[in-house]
Amino acid sequence: MPKEYRTIQEIAGPLMLVQGVEGVTYNELGEIELASGEKRRCKVLEIDGTNAMVQLFESSTGINPQDSKVRFLGRAMELGVSEDMLSRVFDGLGRPIDGGPEILPDKRMDVNGLPMNPAARNYPQEFIQTGVSAIDGLNTLVRGQKLPIFSMSGLPHADLAAQIARQAKVRGTDEQFAVVFAAMGITFEEANFFTKSFTETGAIDRTVMFVNLANDPAVERLATPKMALTAAEYLAFEKNMHVLVILTDITNYADSLREVSAAQKEVPGRRGYPGYMYTDLATMYERAGRQEGKTGSITMIPILTMPEDDKTHPIPDLTGYITEGQIILSRELYRQGIMPPIDVLPSLSRLKDKGIGEGKTRADHANTMNQLFAAYARGKEAKELMVVLGEAALTDMDKIYARFADEFEVKYVSQGFETNRDIEETLSLGWELLRILPRSELKRIKDEFLDEYYDAK
Repeated sequence: MPKEYRTIQEIAGPLMLVQGVEGVTYNELGEIELASGEKRRCKVLEIDGTNAMVQLFESSTGINPQDSKVRFLGRAMELGVSEDMLSRVFDGLGRPIDGGPEILPDKRMDVNGLPMNPAARNYPQEFIQTGVSAIDGLNTLVRGQKLPIFSMSGLPHADLAAQIARQAKVRGTDEQFAVVFAAMGITFEEANFFTKSFTETGAIDRTVMFVNLANDPAVERLATPKMALTAAEYLAFEKNMHVLVILTDITNYADSLREVSAAQKEVPGRRGYPGYMYTDLATMYERAGRQEGKTGSITMIPILTMPEDDKTHPIPDLTGYITEGQIILSRELYRQGIMPPIDVLPSLSRLKDKGIGEGKTRADHANTMNQLFAAYARGKEAKELMVVLGEAALTDMDKIYARFADEFEVKYVSQGFETNRDIEETLSLGWELLRILPRSELKRIKDEFLDEYYDAK
């Protein structure tokens, strides 16, 4: 029977000081029992001799230190996992909120996970089709990769996240594919949108959802991605599934980290965020990947809204260091009505070369991708020149490139949030656009591909 302590000394926001404790360890789970018999959960944040600083998962309202007692449970936070989690919706602490029964767990797993040994990692190399041309064709997502989406407030990143979750699949295999979707600090309206979107399309059958609302405690927000990744690790490495983890919004997570750090009176780092935020984010992101000897994999798409649209803000800055590229959404494209407003030039998937080519997508993929990038970049330059000097200053070739850039945005990037294009369709569309340019301009494509696809009108 766990020992009870009636030595609560101080309560400050989500934190509480308990004195005279013995044998209590960092990250251990605790239970506070109020005079009314109500129980609230907490975990140990800091141990100093016989003093324990604990963090509450619920509100501290109504706790009277004299009448309340604390029990430490001798274990870290755990999540009961089973395949029955698929098609279910949980809160940030892993409790069902969809009106369904409790999960009967196959096993209980520590939500803090274990870092993957770098030597036991397999290199990400299989193509994942998201059905979104700007990602599949130009910034390809690879199995086991971490590819964040950098958005700005007011842009439709939620629609893009839902679209990827509905459409993503591993091609050419009968291996099981699952999506773990974790939402942190979102509004009730957004939560409703995601649940409805997955339910209506049937995608919910292969999805596990963890939803933490904006009015839920900040501490629960910090637990949400850990719960999601624990469920993903179980499905990937014990049930051999390919799991796509979508985390939205990392900015809300980091703000909660700052809030709890400030309550602990820790010395703040850049912009008030704690100095260990890099480590904290890396601990989370690095749970994605592929393991040797295991057929399953975890691919991760974290989504974050950049505060003040600033790429150098600590949250996108640190995320960019840890992950393998980024997809950037553009306010300018959004204003032009291009959906999804993916800005392909600053976007980058560092592993795209590993997931494309013969046997994965198609032999001409790499050539066409490079040519589309180059042509679009030149077309954008021509359009900027046109704004400054007027159309008369452009050469005939510049005008063709400017037209290419417009057509590229409207036909290739802008596909809406309901269209699901397979990779063949995306590649054919790329060739259709490249035919706007004379063959002599396509210097990045091998002649054999030009003969096969450019001339095949």
